[in-house]
Amino acid sequence: MSGLIVINPPRAHAEDVEALGGYGVATVHEGMGRTGSLGPGFRPVQQDVRIAGTAVTALCWPGDNLMIHAAVEQCREGDILVVTTTSPSTDGMFGDLFATALQYRGVRGLIIDAGVRDTADLRAMGFPVWSRAVCAQGTVKATAGSVNVPVVLGGQVVRPGDVIVADDDGVVCVPRERAGTAVKAAEARTAKEDASRAAFAEGQLGLDRYGLRETLVRLGVRYQAYDEYERDGSPS
Repeated sequence: MSGLIVINPPRAHAEDVEALGGYGVATVHEGMGRTGSLGPGFRPVQQDVRIAGTAVTALCWPGDNLMIHAAVEQCREGDILVVTTTSPSTDGMFGDLFATALQYRGVRGLIIDAGVRDTADLRAMGFPVWSRAVCAQGTVKATAGSVNVPVVLGGQVVRPGDVIVADDDGVVCVPRERAGTAVKAAEARTAKEDASRAAFAEGQLGLDRYGLRETLVRLGVRYQAYDEYERDGSPS
């Protein structure tokens, strides 16, 4: 689908995006049944930042950032730019100049399956980025790609208008039509964790709260006094 720029794709409802931004990536991922994670390869260039927004996607050739320029025009306030390449690349395809243009348009951050540079400047600007690599190697602007088409990052399909949530734990994608359901699931997950946290603070064990003693029995795990363990012979 090279050489295509899709204009004004549907986006998730803004209120659902904002609500999901109140939860961490792990909570949203768990709430959706452990789906949507882009995996461990996407690392933030900053710390202690969480963002949520709607995806504008760009499919580029490796070492060529032409379609990022085209994607900037399609971005609007509340979006997150999501970039990947047709084959693996670690070149520094994005830096502070792109970030300046995106900040003007109200874009909340970048997820890129390639390299970025000017990372100190990006942090100083307060423009959040999650990338596969940091690399000073520059790029050309010579090959057609596509904007606002489905792309794959970390084995996860990201469509334009899907919700992206990103923080120190990584990145998760919520399909736009599931955003409302994901909000309710994250809320329920948070309530459950809050109850467990309170119980643990009062001394309850996970073995009891989660009914795991029965699991240990079922798996044949047994308890043995240390003296008996020594007498019977410990594994070498």
